[in-house]
Amino acid sequence: MANMNKNSSLQYLLIALVLSMLCLSFASVPLYRIFCKVTGYGGTTKQSTAPINKSLGKHEIKVRFSATTNNIPILFSPEQSYVTVRPGTQKLIFYRAQNTTEKPITGMAVYNVSPVQAGKYFNKIACFCFTQQTFEPHTSIVMPVSFFIDPEIENDVSTAHIREITLSYIFFDSSEAESAIKN
Repeated sequence: MANMNKNSSLQYLLIALVLSMLCLSFASVPLYRIFCKVTGYGGTTKQSTAPINKSLGKHEIKVRFSATTNNIPILFSPEQSYVTVRPGTQKLIFYRAQNTTEKPITGMAVYNVSPVQAGKYFNKIACFCFTQQTFEPHTSIVMPVSFFIDPEIENDVSTAHIREITLSYIFFDSSEAESAIKN
């Protein structure tokens, strides 16, 4: 009888373990996304309201901009290829997108910062990438990106040497963007 109780307890424990692992596997994607957003891991930028630290960095950093599309028939490019910014200073730049088709297109931009170590210091205040964009046929839209680089980038040993950052966007059809964000 004691053997049956042990087997029964072990059976319940194993079932609970399998169910816990199953739940954790479903929760891992949203938890990882939150982790990346909070820490800047993997080139993910932080979302902010304005520069908090009033001090400015000592060195200027060149921020390059790139734009590509993935299976969406729009022309997409930055208005300027780069800006030079001192950490702690807010900058406003623009991207342009043009729908070249006869029908409305809804898309979303997915972004990344390189080198990835700089992601946690790159703060976006306003960005077209925060929401889906709908492009009417044959229209061109100018979309703003407001950002600043936290001056703490100069105090971190892994980022103090960085003098150039690339902010890149890929515009996806909305249904594809959702799956790209999940991955």
